Amino acid sequence: MTQKNKTYTEELYSEKMACPEHGVSLPELSARLFSFNSPYGACSDCKGLGVKWEIDPESLIDEEEPVEEAIKPLQTMTFNYLKFPLRRVVRYLGYTPRTKWKNLPREVREIILYGDRTYLEWEGIIPHLERRYLESETDKVREELEDYIKEKTCPTCGGSRLRKEALSVLIDGKSIWDIVQMPVGEAKKFFENLREKLNEKEKQIADRLLEEIINRLGFLVNVGLDYLTLSRTATTLSGGEAQRIRLATQLGSKLTGVLYVLDEPSIGLHPRDTTKLINTLKGLRDLGNTVVVVEHDPETIESADWIIELGPGAGYKGGQVVAVGTVEDIKKNPNSLTGGYLSGRLKIEVPKERRKPSGKFLRIVGAREHNLKNITVEIPLGCFVAITGVSGSGKSTLIYDILWKAAKRRFYKSAEEPGDHDRIEGWEHIDKVINVDQSPIGRTPRSNPATYTKIFDTIRQLFASTPEAKARGWKPGRFSFNVKGGRCEACQGEGVVKVEMHFLPPVYVTCEVCKGTRYNAETLEVKYKGKNIAEVLDMTIEEAYEFFKNIPSLERKLKLLLDVGLGYLKLGQPAPTLSGGEAQRIKLARELSKKDTGRTLYLLDEPTTGLHSDDVKKLIKVLQRLVDKGNTVVVIEHNLDVIKSADWIIDLGPEGGDKGGEIVAVGTPEEVAKNPKSWTGRYLRKVLI
Repeated sequence: MTQKNKTYTEELYSEKMACPEHGVSLPELSARLFSFNSPYGACSDCKGLGVKWEIDPESLIDEEEPVEEAIKPLQTMTFNYLKFPLRRVVRYLGYTPRTKWKNLPREVREIILYGDRTYLEWEGIIPHLERRYLESETDKVREELEDYIKEKTCPTCGGSRLRKEALSVLIDGKSIWDIVQMPVGEAKKFFENLREKLNEKEKQIADRLLEEIINRLGFLVNVGLDYLTLSRTATTLSGGEAQRIRLATQLGSKLTGVLYVLDEPSIGLHPRDTTKLINTLKGLRDLGNTVVVVEHDPETIESADWIIELGPGAGYKGGQVVAVGTVEDIKKNPNSLTGGYLSGRLKIEVPKERRKPSGKFLRIVGAREHNLKNITVEIPLGCFVAITGVSGSGKSTLIYDILWKAAKRRFYKSAEEPGDHDRIEGWEHIDKVINVDQSPIGRTPRSNPATYTKIFDTIRQLFASTPEAKARGWKPGRFSFNVKGGRCEACQGEGVVKVEMHFLPPVYVTCEVCKGTRYNAETLEVKYKGKNIAEVLDMTIEEAYEFFKNIPSLERKLKLLLDVGLGYLKLGQPAPTLSGGEAQRIKLARELSKKDTGRTLYLLDEPTTGLHSDDVKKLIKVLQRLVDKGNTVVVIEHNLDVIKSADWIIDLGPEGGDKGGEIVAVGTPEEVAKNPKSWTGRYLRKVLI
């Protein structure tokens, strides 16, 4: 009771964590309340995912068709059982199944799509398909529905994944969701400022926790990840980012006497950030550890205490130690290809002439997805264009989240929503857009360079045209390892047998019947120029080029594979054994072999990943050939040799995360190099000699 102007007012307080005024109570605060992986903290609507998957009605319906044919999934064997109840519902509503969808009133469409249990026991097409998608245990059902599924932010938690009680707890005016949405660098400053504001009592409670948080955020900053938000999902991280996060974790552990092995930690790093990474690796070494790095980045190699170079070539031409020693030893070694590039004996030349923009542009207007600041970008068509900028500046958002997704919608009828932007102008100047990425050319041993480039089709025709094959009545299909007839049935033409390891990834062992040849004994009796089909598949591309030199269609395709530096690969090399860089170059060779109109836009994201300087030289030549045909090549790249070879640069920044997303510089490499605001320009100056 309190006295106020000699009157008494009653105020209600709670001993529990409750607010009598608003009628809200909280459970006892514990760490699990703030975890979306715990049922105590997760949003009850999306179960801690932050998103919900819903069927998109627009992609589901073809408005020009009659009702029973307008709903696309119902035309497949998996869902055609819905046609009978659908016809019954349509007739009940006073229409026929042959009525065109566009002629139905809105309320009738709503009942068909979303159901009506008041007068009809009708679940509705969309609720039924969503239920099947969630409940089905077979991949087939999910695969058939994936084209119609749209990911939407959970309306209950707004994407935070947490229940409202967890979001009601604030530290310095911010909820846990506000904090994890900050980039790492900003979060570090937030906790440093918070530490300064604490009184003595609060410091006793929170100081050690804050010190640990600040240190761990500092490790992430030191490996060049200050632009990442703390809420970023693991699936959206690049391989290089994921590896550097693991590296930051190791820094936090402060272990000694450990052997660390890293595979290209500089992937995805701007030259500015490579220095931070090198200092981090040296910090691990100075703790008393050994750090072994597989690397192609010249700056990282030059920072090493000891270098072991393997070669002299790739594939069967490699596997030997070519040079060993310090950086100076490697530079002086005449047998070292790496030393040649480090010393300057070998180099990638700056183009003598650059293509000038023709006046035709692809114009992205008002790009504002993620950290992009409502920018308008003009990509000159018919040019080799490099998109540059420090890590997290918005390059991938611009090219993949906006341009590529918009292109898929326009040319390939994709249901994916492009990132936030106003419009894209200039589509009339191109007839297709191709993303040449480093994804595998196939997931199983059935796919190989010969099948992917269609070389194998011609080879099978050659074998089918031999007198012996004709006498036996064999067609080209007999020489395919994918169909019955000529293949080994014990392994079904794979050459290997898959052995399931249950809790481990499956392993492949050589087939005991065909000894890995993929074919039965009868098929191997037919020979072309003294070689059977299995022996041809076992040839390297270099050997196959000499063998098939006199057959123009094969000679041309094999020459392209040689031009992209893949002469060491075997024609029948299984797709799962190819690196990302090899897969990407096979795709480029296939694109070069096609007849095109010169109106294709090619998109590549860091194509130099995993490539030695000598391979980068070959890659640049291939990209220039694509542009020489009149096409446009757009690469997101940090490699200075590629950037200096481009006709045009669009540099984003100036920093990563919230401090990025603006256009810093645009123009030729020489023009960008003169721009004092451009980080890329500063490093370009050193190589434009």
